[in-house]
Amino acid sequence: MDIQHLVDRLEELIDEGRHMPFSKFTLVDEERALEIIDQMRISIPEEIEKAARVLAQRDRILAQANEEAARLVQLARERGEQMLDREASVQAAQNRAANIVEAARQDAEGMTKDADQYVIDQLSSLDSQLTKMLAVIRKGISEVNNTVKPSSLHPQGTPVQASQFAPPQRSSVEVPLTTAAATTATDAEEEV
Repeated sequence: MDIQHLVDRLEELIDEGRHMPFSKFTLVDEERALEIIDQMRISIPEEIEKAARVLAQRDRILAQANEEAARLVQLARERGEQMLDREASVQAAQNRAANIVEAARQDAEGMTKDADQYVIDQLSSLDSQLTKMLAVIRKGISEVNNTVKPSSLHPQGTPVQASQFAPPQRSSVEVPLTTAAATTATDAEEEV
């Protein structure tokens, strides 16, 4: 699966999350987020394989260019040998062979530069995507880990009911009681 598609899915998951009132935090489906992250882990080696295939293709192109250059050099030599009986023709053939070799060398250099640039572009794109993905993941983790501590009074000075700040019930998350909360719960049971 394409890494960019997975980043888009993670971003959609965060956008679909439930916004916590009076805060900048959003609740997201942890299971879906972890599933997308797992798919990203699988997809990253695929991107690396693509880069390896590009490198192999570059090597193949370079080998073909070298073979073509060698063939052209051999062809120029054969033509030069056929024209040895005429002095002027020999000089012309040598110049032509040198031009062919230089043109082949320049073509090979151009192909090498193009292939190297393609590999750099692909790896830079992968690096950028991974950096963005890590930033989104870290931001999501940070938002899930941070909790909002509402004040006991509304801005107008009136008491606020605790239910206004209660987070939605989630079956997959358990919150341990702090010592103060456990003591309060025990006192309330004793009073009943």
